[in-house]
Amino acid sequence: MREKGWPCLDFLLISGDAYVDHSSFGAAIIGRFLESKGFKVGVLPQPDWRKDGDFLRMGRPRLAVLVSSGNLDSMLANYTAAKKPRKKDDYSLGGRAGLRPDYAIEVYAKKARALFGPEMPLILGGMEASLRRFVHYDYWRDEVLPSVLVSSEADLLIYGMAEAALAEVAARLAAGFPPAACRDVAGLAYALRDEALLPAEALRLPSLDEVKRDKKAFARAFMLADKEQNFADGKILAQKNGEAWVVNNRPARPLTAGELDAVYELPYERRWHPSYDASGGIPAFDEVRFSLLSHRGCFGGCSFCSLNFHQGRLIQSRSAESLLAEARLITKDKDFKGYIHDVGGPSANFRGQVCGKAQKSGPCRDRQCLHPKICPRLPADSGEYEKLLTDLRRLPGVKKVFIRSGIRFDYLLAEKSRSFFHTLCRYHISGQLKVAPEHVVPHVLAAMGKPGPEIYRAFVGEYNSVNAKQKRRQFLVPYFISSHPGCTLKDAVALAEYLRDHGLRPEQAQDFIPTPGTLSTCMYYSGLDPRSMSPVYSAKTPQEKAMQRALLQYDKPVNRGLVIAALQEAGREDLIGPGPRCLIKTAEQPPGARRPASPTEGGKSKRPRKQIRQPVPSAVGRREAGRKSKPSRKKK
Repeated sequence: MREKGWPCLDFLLISGDAYVDHSSFGAAIIGRFLESKGFKVGVLPQPDWRKDGDFLRMGRPRLAVLVSSGNLDSMLANYTAAKKPRKKDDYSLGGRAGLRPDYAIEVYAKKARALFGPEMPLILGGMEASLRRFVHYDYWRDEVLPSVLVSSEADLLIYGMAEAALAEVAARLAAGFPPAACRDVAGLAYALRDEALLPAEALRLPSLDEVKRDKKAFARAFMLADKEQNFADGKILAQKNGEAWVVNNRPARPLTAGELDAVYELPYERRWHPSYDASGGIPAFDEVRFSLLSHRGCFGGCSFCSLNFHQGRLIQSRSAESLLAEARLITKDKDFKGYIHDVGGPSANFRGQVCGKAQKSGPCRDRQCLHPKICPRLPADSGEYEKLLTDLRRLPGVKKVFIRSGIRFDYLLAEKSRSFFHTLCRYHISGQLKVAPEHVVPHVLAAMGKPGPEIYRAFVGEYNSVNAKQKRRQFLVPYFISSHPGCTLKDAVALAEYLRDHGLRPEQAQDFIPTPGTLSTCMYYSGLDPRSMSPVYSAKTPQEKAMQRALLQYDKPVNRGLVIAALQEAGREDLIGPGPRCLIKTAEQPPGARRPASPTEGGKSKRPRKQIRQPVPSAVGRREAGRKSKPSRKKK
């Protein structure tokens, strides 16, 4: 500030993440975006919430304090599915855990309110704000909580991808208007104390008191809110939280390709803050440093995914020219070795796929794009994406271009042409392709909003066929989730048998975490599928969740006791014994007996290197994957 001659900031942005000046990190995008509008912005990353001085180091801002918990919900960042503290936080300095508080957005906001006074405009944003803007179930407290707007005492909440709404709010505040004058902005939520001030057209959701008393009311409230996530004709929503009313405007309009290009072409330093150099940097940056984010949004409709409430279902793609320009920047990095690690988004092959109806009037209210079947209006042609990848491969200094953010396999099969399929296998897989069938039991997949097992079987067959024609030995790395609503212990055993029969040995086991704002979390808490109001079973005890998770890695010695208990409880003692199909061996295998050793699909292989999932900040929160590092070998 002294170097720039700034007497004060216009906006102070408090973030729960360490600062990386790169377009994969929310604080960097918001800071650079406001800077491009002529505002003076200071970023306060991971302040010590127990010390007033940390919040005051850049003084009092002129226009507003902006608060975000970071790229993840702070509780997801701090705790595992078993509610145990995490040992690592990839978005923190040196990967250290414990540098952000629980319920960070509320803690930061209350501290800012206490230090800067009630007259200072206080605006919430980011993933945690988006997913907690309505009354919501909190897994870690195991209770229904009010909107974070009410609990944090903030003036405004900007949900979703914030650029359009934030630009309008910033302009009004700069013109001297109070926060109350921004209440008509799309993509905004705010709290009222006077019911008479509610917009006349607002659709009223069941209140906090109602959903606490009645789980059916909770399910109804979720579905009403979910159906109105439409930028074109979504209704204003109002929900009573104790003495206050939370009003939620319709989502902001999607950005055009030109507007999105402008956001990603801002002058990012493309590195973490230099003050972190001596402390190990920020681990999350390593995964995205040489990657390109090609689009936002996801029409996949997975029940456990939070993107519908945050990024929305409409795909917003950057232009090929913008991505090629960023790739040229990457090639100039002194540490670039010639490999672009990813070109994608929430699902890489969704780029550019926009339904004409959705583009004009928003996504359909009463059906998903891919589930239970792919909508015939949805285009399925990856020709433009294929050309982009080809152009990237031909850039000087680029050796390989990989896709690590995942492929939606049912959508790939829906393409009439197999050109992209063949190009994918020939050029853009580093020996393994990550896919997410998630389960194999039909009714569990239906609860997840995923295609049936026959679709995945068809994909595996075609993938093997394409690789055989190309004379390549490449494999699939499928990801599965345990304890998702709808999955009983018997269903978990069926999944374990599938792993056995296909020689799969997952190195990562994903246990379902009920994060706020998802359809799956609504099922978990209410015991109902809100789409049909039919009952849904959920594993809720720590013991059963642990058993289902252990079944995904039934061959690990550490899981033996849990797997035996699970098989006994499921009435599947036939899977305990010396037989070749038994999950638990009670005697030595006969001499010469073969044990499936491949942890991948597509043929025999040596054990692959450790599988690491690519964290995409806009879609981060979809999954929980625990990792164990291999012990290093000491030289003799």
